Amino acid sequence: MNQFDNYIDGEWVRGATTSANLNPSNLDDVIGEFAQADDAQTRDAIAAARRAFARWSLSTPQQRFDLLDQAGSVILARKAELGRLLAREEGKTLPEAIGEVGRAGQIFKFFAGEALRIGGESVPSVRPGMTVEMTREPLGVIGLITPWNFPIAIPAWKIAPALAYGNTVVIKPADLVPASTWELVKIIAEAGAPAGVINLVMGRGSVVGEAIVNSPDVDAVSFTGSVATGRAIGAKCFATGKKFQLEMGGKNPMVIVDDADLDVAVEACINGAFFSTGQRCTASSRLIVTEGIHDRFVDALKARMKALKVGDALADGTHIGPVVDDRQLQQDERYIAVAREEGGEVFGGERVEASTRGYFLAPALVTNTTAAMRINREEVFGPVATVIKVKDYHEALAVANDTEFGLSAGICTTSLSLASHFRRHVQAGMVMVNTATAGVDYHAPFGGRKGSSYGPREQGSYAREFYTTVKTSYINPGAV
Repeated sequence: MNQFDNYIDGEWVRGATTSANLNPSNLDDVIGEFAQADDAQTRDAIAAARRAFARWSLSTPQQRFDLLDQAGSVILARKAELGRLLAREEGKTLPEAIGEVGRAGQIFKFFAGEALRIGGESVPSVRPGMTVEMTREPLGVIGLITPWNFPIAIPAWKIAPALAYGNTVVIKPADLVPASTWELVKIIAEAGAPAGVINLVMGRGSVVGEAIVNSPDVDAVSFTGSVATGRAIGAKCFATGKKFQLEMGGKNPMVIVDDADLDVAVEACINGAFFSTGQRCTASSRLIVTEGIHDRFVDALKARMKALKVGDALADGTHIGPVVDDRQLQQDERYIAVAREEGGEVFGGERVEASTRGYFLAPALVTNTTAAMRINREEVFGPVATVIKVKDYHEALAVANDTEFGLSAGICTTSLSLASHFRRHVQAGMVMVNTATAGVDYHAPFGGRKGSSYGPREQGSYAREFYTTVKTSYINPGAV
């Protein structure tokens, strides 16, 4: 059995214990035994990052460019191999997994360039002869806590900007999917990261995560995960004066109005609701459909769902892989049961038998629902979508905004007027027109509003708002 250690201060270190990483498509496939750090090891990693910050924060943009560019090149060169690993440990289909690895490589390439584009600003003072300069400096030690649904892309879009702007990193990946992040950290280390600049501590959130969040030597925390955990982390960071960034849940609406292209709408909803097994915070979980197209849309969507193949993530022709683990599978089934109890009519949603032991669930479509039902208020995080029938566009917009979340929203329409109105008035951080609510570019900002996000946006040039601090300097040249 292969054992995979934590990475602390430039060395691979055995954990206090280990945990098996299982393939959700095939529970007989053990990917490896991964180290579980304890509180002491986590504190060692934080101390290493603190020591390394003194030099790394003063490194040149060229040094940071070279490290990130080299790492990005290796990721892209190995994307087929790393994609297969990702599909094994998380359950994404192989094409989706390879695509995610490719995105991680592109993220590193992008932030390599950003290391050269930090910039600043100089303005004349209102006082004669004075100059005012605004510059950006790294924050310090950044604690990163990442989720299981994007095992390499989300670590990439947190690590890359942190390093690009001169910070050092302690990362804790989700306990379910440590392998992809382990490989990513190994690539960064072998690309030439000095000891202590990048540290990997795997293990339970209640141990490793708590140590990161509570440490006085961690200057900022970036977290992606559940609403409850995010709010708890935010409260602890606020109490200790840490900067924090939270990406949490979604209950994303996709509005389909009467004039929509039916084929376009169906494909957007199939992709947004069910691909990646619906395990995306940007998934189209609420399909809000106006009455003139409702029946045709539902019939067409059901027909398209019948053609989807659920099975082993590595098998050719699989459209939807397994749910990530038994706990998540049971949660999906509980919500499907709740939907039935509330009066919803469920199409699909049954367990699927396959040639291997795995957590396979057919996608579920729940019709005859209202906005007030629990199934339309809480995030399921599985291949489950609901249909809410409304009278017209204005009611659809009101229902779309009737949620505590505000991450992503979409509309399918052939009307430029409606699309423009929706883009302006829907309460979401990202808006999609005639395409799935899931799927974003690596060079554009990612994030939401209301209960979905807190703090500056992730990705693109907007990432500098979190990973740097602004210094304003006043200079009197005449006295120098």
